[in-house]
Formats: sequence, structure tokens, C-alpha cells
Amino acid sequence: MPGDGLAMGAERAEAKHTSHNQTLPQALPLTRMPFASAQPHHQTASSRWARHWRLAGLVALAWPLGLSGPLSARAQGVEAPSSSSVLPALGDAAAQDLSPAAERRLGDRIMRSILRDPDVVDDPLVLEYVKDVWTSLLQSARQRGDISPELDASHAWVPFLVRDRSVNAFALPGGYIGVHFGLLAMTTTPDELASVLAHELSHVTQRHIARMIAQQSRTSWVGLASLLLGILAASRNPAAAQAMIYGGQAVSIQGQLNFSRDMEREADRVGFGVLSDAGYEPAGMALMFEHLQQASRLNDDGSFPYLRTHPLTTERIGEARARLGPSGWDLAAQAGHPESARWAWHVLMAARSRVLMDTRSESLQGLVSLEPRKGDAALSTVATRYTSAVALQRSGAPARAQAALQQARAAAKALPVAQQNVVNRVLGLSEAEGLLDARKPQEALALLKQLPLLTAGLSKPGQRPELLLTAQAALALPEVAGQAGAWQDAASRLQTQVSNQPQDAAAWATLGHLWQQLNQPLRAVRAEAESVAALGDLPGAIDRLQGAQKRFRQPNAADVIELSVMDSRLKAWQRQQHEDMRDER
Repeated sequence: MPGDGLAMGAERAEAKHTSHNQTLPQALPLTRMPFASAQPHHQTASSRWARHWRLAGLVALAWPLGLSGPLSARAQGVEAPSSSSVLPALGDAAAQDLSPAAERRLGDRIMRSILRDPDVVDDPLVLEYVKDVWTSLLQSARQRGDISPELDASHAWVPFLVRDRSVNAFALPGGYIGVHFGLLAMTTTPDELASVLAHELSHVTQRHIARMIAQQSRTSWVGLASLLLGILAASRNPAAAQAMIYGGQAVSIQGQLNFSRDMEREADRVGFGVLSDAGYEPAGMALMFEHLQQASRLNDDGSFPYLRTHPLTTERIGEARARLGPSGWDLAAQAGHPESARWAWHVLMAARSRVLMDTRSESLQGLVSLEPRKGDAALSTVATRYTSAVALQRSGAPARAQAALQQARAAAKALPVAQQNVVNRVLGLSEAEGLLDARKPQEALALLKQLPLLTAGLSKPGQRPELLLTAQAALALPEVAGQAGAWQDAASRLQTQVSNQPQDAAAWATLGHLWQQLNQPLRAVRAEAESVAALGDLPGAIDRLQGAQKRFRQPNAADVIELSVMDSRLKAWQRQQHEDMRDER
């Protein structure tokens, strides 16, 4: 990591950025090519809470990408241990101060507030891809022995998406990982995205978050959570938030909770191993570092939180290259596998994220008329057409969106067969979305039934995007014969989904609508309550179940079991609410 001069420079840069912008850097407006110069952008709700969060100094609770904070341990008056005396087990001591179970409780507490923010987005297509990458890295970490059985059992290991243009990702206590759409939009290969997630995962597995929280000896983890929640609430009132930020307490906490440089080295080192063992191209980490450094040179407007919170020094990039061995300086020869199915999947999800990271009309207008450049490769042409199609759908132009999707299909015929199957699935699911928006549920259902044939079985009815779209199409059907059968089939499939994934708020909400249509009001109320609880609104979930108990005082035989389940869930939510209220005192 950098010497004293570089460290001071990083600190001055961070201080200058904070004083001038008074916000967490959160913006990456993208033009057609990655790393192009950016323009000022609209501050979304998620940007506001993330900015106030960082300014309040709670970096321990939201560790953004890369992670060498501007204030080192030495800046706190504590001599940072050398890497030789700490590595490779830097995180071991943390378990003695903050148990995995306590860290998970803290993470759950934070997530119950974050999930209520409208810019925490559940896009089934993008989230499916991020989870696929995340799961492969998680399996790699387990096989390597990076995750102890206690940590594995206690932590959530759940990624989520944030609608924001900035190039950023962050790890929360308890194994929750936030990924900005801006990060997905700027990465050009799956290896680059995986390198970021592997780094964040390593901060969790090495107990860096717990270690930093434990170092704040005068503030309990409950106090830190409460402070964060206060900042989140104040983010809706900028004046109140600024008063909090300038209050001194938050500033002092920042100095104590930033990651140390040794932790950064360890996260890079361990993350590199996780990345390689998961089957990704190890050059992805060095390429990601260099892309970010290049982007900062082109545009130093504070759009890259990675660079602000964890300066990418020459030493750090050199270490990433050195891990590649003698060929480490020839990164162009290690660009991955551009003809693989995963590569095509990444390119399309990056294109989709480019639209979803900012859905304001003025932003969409720059994307709806995109055209491939002469000489573009087939996959680049597909991605350009797909970007335009998604933007047109969001702009309320279904006919033009359909035409763009057809052009993307035509271009996809030049791709390898494995990539064609991935592309046809993504395009088919997106077309089904458009048909639903155009109020053509029967056509959407017909297309969803054909997808397995069009994708050589890659598309399956039980996969989450297909499952949700099929259920939504069934709900939108006009009153025709067989409608109830479609509702019942969709409800049965969703019931299986929520049994396996009880925190799937979208599945619960859709299931609630289906039960209502099937004249099952009690089950509908329970599903709605589960959806609300999964989004962090425990009071709302409790109110719904209590209302149902009053309404169904004389249940029939079929409702008795459902009321029993609801009573159990009600008690669990009430206990959790009491614990949250106690923690805030």
C-alpha cells in the first residue's frame, strides 16, 4: 500500500471531496463506451442515504469496494500492524470481540431499514445474474476453507441491487452485499464484476467488519446500528442530515472504523484466490483496478466511490499483476472467454443495468435511439439493440421496443450456439415484460411457454424470472374459461418458491394477489404480510395479521391451520420489533 506521502495525498483528496460535495460520491453517467466522461446527474433517494451514511463515518457498516479508507489506523493514534505480522489470519481476532451471530443481528437490523428505500430494486433478471456470480464465489470460499461453519450458518450471504449510477458495491454486517447498477453497467466482463464481489466477500469472511466495529470500544454494535438508522431517517431531511454530519461524533467514528491497509491487502489477496478457484479469469481483478484508475483520470468528478474510499495506488495494481505470474503484464491476452455463455449473459445484464440505473425520461432519451457502430461484433450489436429495447419499454413505446428486440434476435444468429441460448432467453423474458406492459397477457403466457424450446431447455418454468412473469400474466388474464386454473397453477408454483426462499418479497406479494383472486382472503392477507415483513416493515406486517385475527374470529376448518401459522409469525415479528425498540434505547 502507499507510503506516507501517498497516504497523506489520499487523505487530502478525500477531505477535499467531502468539503466540496458534502455527499458520498455516487454518480457514473455512462455514454456508449465505458469510462467516458460523466455529466452531473440527478441524486436519487438511495444516493442520498448512501451519501449521508458515508459522511456520518459509518464506513464500518457499509464497506464500499476496494476499501482502503483515507484515515488509517495510524491516523487514529494506533500503529497499524505490518502485513508480515498480521497476514494471513488478520480477521481471526475479531471473533473474540463480536460474534458472527451478533454481527448478523446487526446486519438484519440495518437491512430492515435499507429495504424500505424505493431505490433498492428487485429486478429479477439482473438479480438472478448477480446471484449466480455471487453463489459461485461463495462456493469457492467454502471449498477453500475461508468460511468457518459458524460463520456460514450465521450469515445471510445475500446480494441486493441499488438503483444508482455510481460504480460501487458494499458489504454490510451479516453477509449482505449491495451492488449498484452503475457497477454492473461499467464492467465489460464477468471476471471484472466477480473480482469486485470476491473482494467484498473476503472482507466478510475475514471478519474485517467485525474487527473494525470491535475496535470502537466505547460504542456498542447496537449503538452503531442506531446511529446508522438515525442517519437513514435524516436523509429524507437534508437539513437535519447535515446537522448530524457536522456534529463531531460521526466524524470521530469515521476515523476509528475505516478499513486498515493491511485489511485491504488481505481482501485483495484472499479475493484473488476466491476468484481464481471459482473459475474466473484472475486477470479480472487487475483489469478492474486499471479500468477504474483510467476512469478517474478521465473524469475526477467524484463518481467513483471505489477510488475515493480505497485509493488505487501503483503498488496495489502492481500486486494484482504480480499474482498473475510472468504473464501478468500482458492482460490483453487474458481477457477471459468472450465466446462463453456467461460472457453473453454479463454483456446483456450490463446493458440492462445501464437503463435501470437511471430511469428518468431525460436519461432514457439518450438510450432509446442507440445504433450499433459499423464493424461491431455480433454480441456488441445485440447489446446495443437490447439497451435500446429496454429503454423504449421504460419510455412507454412498446411497438418500437418490440422492433428493437427483433433486431437483437436477428443479430444473435451470428453468435455461438451457447450464447444464442442465453440471448434468446433474456430477449424472450424482456419481450414478455413488454407484452405485459402492453396489456397482452395471453401473448406473454404463450411466449413464456415457448421459451424452453427456443433456448434448448435453458429457460425453465421454475426459474424466478419465468415464475414471476408467468404469475403476473395469469393475474392479468381477462375473464375467460380456465382462468382459475392458471391462477391456481401459478399460486402452487409460487408457494414452492416462498417455501424455499421465505424472504422473497415479490413472490409473496404476487402470491397474495393470486390468493385474493382465488377467494382465499386469509391466505392473501398472510402473503401480503410476509411480503411487507420481507421488505423490513415489521409494524405493517403485524398490523395486517392482527387485523386478520379480528376479522376471522370464527374460522372454518380450512382457515384454522392458516390462523395458527399466522399466530406463530405474528409472535416472531412482535419479538423482533421489541428487540429493535430495545436496541434503539
